[in-house]
Amino acid sequence: MLKTIPELLQDATKSVRKISASEANTEMQGNKGLLIDVREPSEHLDKAAQGALNIPRGLLEMKMLEMEKDPQRPIYLHCATSARAILSAEQLARVGYTAVSVITCDINTIQQETK
Repeated sequence: MLKTIPELLQDATKSVRKISASEANTEMQGNKGLLIDVREPSEHLDKAAQGALNIPRGLLEMKMLEMEKDPQRPIYLHCATSARAILSAEQLARVGYTAVSVITCDINTIQQETK
């Protein structure tokens, strides 16, 4: 039986750490975490958070395994609604990253907090 997107998100949310943009910003100031925007490049070009790397969800696992070898380095994911970020966090955990958080705020709030 196929699962719906809301069902997938509900399942994934159980194992994902969710935080606000303010919390992420505070943590990143002290832990050198990576801020990753998992939206499509056109969305990122239109409106981006300062310092965010754009790695679309479909490429995330492959790109992260190439660029970040430390599975304990803090990673903060965001998108437009947190749905793609939640599914992305689940995938990063599957490949071994242990400190992945999802920023659940909208892009405008994320932009304000990362100035």
